[in-house]
Amino acid sequence: QVQLVESGGGLVQAGGSLRLSCAASGQFVSSYTMGWFRQAPGKEREFVAVVRWSGGVTNYADSVKGRFTISRDNAKNTVSLQMNSLQPEDTAVYYCRARYLTETALFARSSDGYWGQGAQVTVSS
Repeated sequence: QVQLVESGGGLVQAGGSLRLSCAASGQFVSSYTMGWFRQAPGKEREFVAVVRWSGGVTNYADSVKGRFTISRDNAKNTVSLQMNSLQPEDTAVYYCRARYLTETALFARSSDGYWGQGAQVTVSS
């Protein structure tokens, strides 16, 4: 099993930046592809970004490309999401997720695996 704990959410003005972190614990964490999803009020949960277990491959939703950057530190069992140029439409609860040895494309369109409790990100206009 893998446990995931997000941190770093908050309130920011449009155009600002936030950095989310996800701390993972459990066995073989470095073998898990990890990423972020988000869910805005009244909307379905959607894929945001993913980094392969090896750390060499990343993928992003079109809506965040060029603004968000995902990274992982396998020595510290953490994955981070740097969010720049935030807009009100980025307001959502952001969830960290982990899935064992999964290619990034499958990770983006699946929903099983392990999930964190979520972190609120609010962007004011």
